[in-house]
Amino acid sequence: MGVFVFLPLVLPLSAWPIARLAQRRLHPRTATRLLTAVGIVLAVSSTLCLALIMVVGTAQLPGNPLPDGWSDPEVREAVPYDEVAGKVAIPALIVVTVAWARTLWRHSRIRRQAERALTGLPSSQIAVLPDETPYAYALPSRDRGRIVVSTGMLACLDSQEREALFAHERTHLTAHHHRFLLAAQLAARANPFLRPLKTAIAFSAERWADEAAAHTVGDRRLMARTVGKAALVSRPAVTRSFAGFAAPGPVPRRVQALLDPAPDTRTWPPAYTAVGLALWMAAAGTAASALSSANATVALVSVLHAATPL
Repeated sequence: MGVFVFLPLVLPLSAWPIARLAQRRLHPRTATRLLTAVGIVLAVSSTLCLALIMVVGTAQLPGNPLPDGWSDPEVREAVPYDEVAGKVAIPALIVVTVAWARTLWRHSRIRRQAERALTGLPSSQIAVLPDETPYAYALPSRDRGRIVVSTGMLACLDSQEREALFAHERTHLTAHHHRFLLAAQLAARANPFLRPLKTAIAFSAERWADEAAAHTVGDRRLMARTVGKAALVSRPAVTRSFAGFAAPGPVPRRVQALLDPAPDTRTWPPAYTAVGLALWMAAAGTAASALSSANATVALVSVLHAATPL
């Protein structure tokens, strides 16, 4: 296998082109789902390969509990510079594990903090907090979730803009955007090369909510005005930190997209168009990267299995 065993660690770089193309050319709903799936596959392959490199590289250390066959020269030859690579993989895996744990803990802590802020309020889907600081966010839960908005935000919007704001946040809940965004964050923690995907997924999820809300209220300019005004008046708040899992994204780009014609709702543009051809090429490259990652992982597993005594 040689140096190709390290490919799963760097192949996530190939996802960058499709991230740029998808968020600009695909419908936001399709882009969010596609980029999330790509990020999950590449992150899993990268992390699994890193774990196997660590095992191969450290199996020859005295006193380790691993099978003796894993320290044979034939096994170590599967990983170039096995001793160095294996020892580097140990802290790398620790960093990934700690980053995952911190992300999940922070996600859970902020959700509990936001839920405590709603104690004593009516159990309606829209929870209005008596706070002069303007903010609004969607708070997912096991049932239907709730839309949290401050009195300060409501005071800054007229009745039509409020309807558009609620439609936007309601889409976050019904489409379970928090799951896409959490998966994107975990993938970026697994491999730094996947960070552009996290940014692209966050932006596409916001655009998805924008388009769905614009369709609900039937006025794209109203939605654009609401997005711009809400962004201008919003201020940080303690509970607002939960919205870190649904970052608002570049507001000028969102407003401009709403002022442009509505995006094509087809899942994928025709292959005979320039955009469709570019996207198919980018998707093929990402698929090849994922398959290469899986192939390297399977090859390492096969080597270790062959060296395992029965």
